[in-house]
Formats: sequence, C-alpha cells, structure tokens
Amino acid sequence: MIKRPYLITTACVLAGVIAVISCNGPGTPGAGDTPTSGTVAVSVDETFAPILQAQIDTFSKLYPNAHIQTSFQPEEKVMLDLINDKVKLAVVSRELNAEEKADFAKQSIVPRLTHIGIDGLAIVLNRTNPDTLLTVAQLAAIFTGKTTAWNQVSGKKGLTDINVVFDANRSSTTRFVRDSVTGGAPLTSRVFAATSNPALLDYVATHPNAIGIVGVNWISDQDDPAAMKFLNKVRVASITARPNPKPSDFIQPYQVYLAPKTLEQLAQYPDLQNYPLRRNIYIISREARAGLGTGFASFVAGKSGQLIFQKSGLMPAQMQARIITTPKL
Repeated sequence: MIKRPYLITTACVLAGVIAVISCNGPGTPGAGDTPTSGTVAVSVDETFAPILQAQIDTFSKLYPNAHIQTSFQPEEKVMLDLINDKVKLAVVSRELNAEEKADFAKQSIVPRLTHIGIDGLAIVLNRTNPDTLLTVAQLAAIFTGKTTAWNQVSGKKGLTDINVVFDANRSSTTRFVRDSVTGGAPLTSRVFAATSNPALLDYVATHPNAIGIVGVNWISDQDDPAAMKFLNKVRVASITARPNPKPSDFIQPYQVYLAPKTLEQLAQYPDLQNYPLRRNIYIISREARAGLGTGFASFVAGKSGQLIFQKSGLMPAQMQARIITTPKL
C-alpha cells in the first residue's frame, strides 16, 4: 500500500476546501454562458478521471447553474475533440505539438495553456510478484521485449513470461513510455491494451505475470474508498533512474517525489530525488472569451482546486511540498 513517507499536506485539507468555497458563495444564475453558469463540454485524458471528477463535483456544488459535460477518453481522442471544436477544454499531460498549433492557427485561435498539477505513473504488479524494486533501465527492457521473463529481472524463480498491459491504445501512458522510458523504441509485441484504468488494475490483480502502468491518482487518495479498493488489489513497484542503485534509492510516486525541488532542498537533502515517471497536467482552452470553461480552469488552478490536488496525493502546480523529517533518537 502506498504510504506517504513525509508529512507534506496540511491537516484537514478537506475542511480547507470547504472553507474557501463557503467564502466564495454560489454563482449568480443567469442566461447564457458565464464563468459560473451555463454549459461547457470538456474532454479529459482518462488517466486523470478520479482527480478531475473530484474537481468537477466540487465546482458544480459551488456553482449549481454550471453544467460541465465531461468525456473521459484516450489522449489522442481528447486532442482531436479540442481541435475539431467538439469541446472547449481538454485536460492532458502534454503541451501542444507543432501540428496542433498549426491547426489552431488555421482557425485563428490562440489556445490557452494552464499548468494545474504534477502526476506520477505507478508501475503496478500482481500481489504475488516478488520483484518490486525496478530500475528505469529494467522497465525499458521489459517494455521493448528485450526482457521477456521475470527470472531475467532478479533471478528469482516462480513467475515466467512477462505480460505487459496498458490502459488503452494510443493513450498518454503509452506515449509517455515510448518518449520517456524506451527512448522511442517500439513496444514489445506482448503488450496488451485494457479498455480502461480499472480494467488494467483488475487484469494485473488476476494475472500473476502481469505488469501495468496506471495514473497514480487512481490509487493515491487514501480518503477515497474506490482508490483504496484498487490499491489493495495490486502491489506498487518502487522505481529509480539511478545506475547501480542501493535499496534506499527506489521510490514510489509520493507527493514529495513528484514535486520540483528547490536548490535549498537539494542542498539540505542531497539524497532526495524526483520520481522518474512524473509528468505535468495541463488544461488547454480554446474559448475565445471568459465563459464557463475559463471559470472552471481558473477554479482548478486556484486555491480550492489546488487543495483538491494536494488532498488526492498528486502535486499541485501552485504549491511547494514541505519536507518534514523525524529527528534521529
């Protein structure tokens, strides 16, 4: 089970969110689309479904006249919906590429990019798998098919052929692995695409040889019964990018390892490292005016939305993690 090694969230975070919301008050009912009322379509990378659903639920309670129509889909479909004006907002883990910028330029639209958080990708294993310490180099060999059996990883006997499972075809996790883990090398032919992140977790839980990669917000919120149910089905591997690592170098996607480090923190904690499978989360808006999409994006990037990120186990974009250690006895 993921347990946070440092105290990096304030006590009663939910109470803080409620307090901020109660001070703002409800949105003013009115005709048309405003920052706090009307209807807007939003497409969200499915790997961020739990955290974005929490944001939408809170925003909708705060502004009952605001109606956010949400679709959770693979990243490629999310971006197509945004470019084709099927939605006004997209929530993804990357910035626009050159081709997408050119498409918007043809439409005389300048999209707005808002950094809202930092996510980690968890490597999940069957609970019977003893190989829970993995390097990025080992992951690259597994994902490209150079390593095909678990006894090649650590020499331990028991498990045989490795079954690699992703959440969906053309998903952001698949792209991340190609871009940031395998260095652009093609994935193994033994890869299996589940239909969703919950389906991936179920597959890993019932297949001893499986290894999967999942957005950490599916298993990080310790106050969410659904997240804890998913987490209890699998084991989360500890990862390091360091060569010739020692056991203490292997880390899991806790908030403190997702957060950017200041020079002062690095000087004070020289062994502190970033979790290697981390990525930014963005809202991209094509709204030409300050409508409901702009209002929702401002909420997520503001104090209340950032507190929701903090409480969920992800790293807010606008908050710095505090590192608190226990003095040695």
